[in-house]
Amino acid sequence: MKTAKNLIYKVMFALILFSASHVVSAQTLDSLFMQPQVPEGYELVDSLVYRFVSGVDTTLAGTDILHVMPLKARGDKADVEIYQSQDIANALRAQVAANSSRTINGFRVRIFFDNKQTARAESEAVLKRFEALHRDIKTYRTYANPYFKVTVGDFRTKSEAMDVLSRIKTEFPSAFVVKESIEYPIVDDTNIYVVDTIKVLRAIVPAAQQ
Repeated sequence: MKTAKNLIYKVMFALILFSASHVVSAQTLDSLFMQPQVPEGYELVDSLVYRFVSGVDTTLAGTDILHVMPLKARGDKADVEIYQSQDIANALRAQVAANSSRTINGFRVRIFFDNKQTARAESEAVLKRFEALHRDIKTYRTYANPYFKVTVGDFRTKSEAMDVLSRIKTEFPSAFVVKESIEYPIVDDTNIYVVDTIKVLRAIVPAAQQ
């Protein structure tokens, strides 16, 4: 029993890491199981997970780009100097500071909106069904007393949201477009998510029952 608990704790820790950073690889998870003690009747197997890539290039996140231009003194091949008013630099820094939450005004498609007693369970079911059908579109489940809501997508324009609405209308007849704060949309919409591998604990099914 103690062995099983220790393994479960390791799996939970791995999932917490994955939830927090979204970049835990199979190699990282394997390191947690250098000497796995698998309970009798169970086995560790690989399982695929899909995670969205970053919506923006974060290479220069938190960096003042006005001070990272190439310089020969830093080993670069050329010097790049910027001549501008200090007011422009101040305005740029103020803009970054004012938008630190990384959200913008845009549009989403609401596929569920209800406040009846079964709304919690129904909203979870709708979210899971949508994710199974449209893995490339982000989903958001929220609660604003007394309503449970399921909203999908991050669209800069209403036209983009209407295009998705037309695609899912037969599956979710009550869907409609809403205007709200959105996350920065994925820039490369041809590579919207990546596939990774994690270890999961699975019960071994006896051959006689297969």
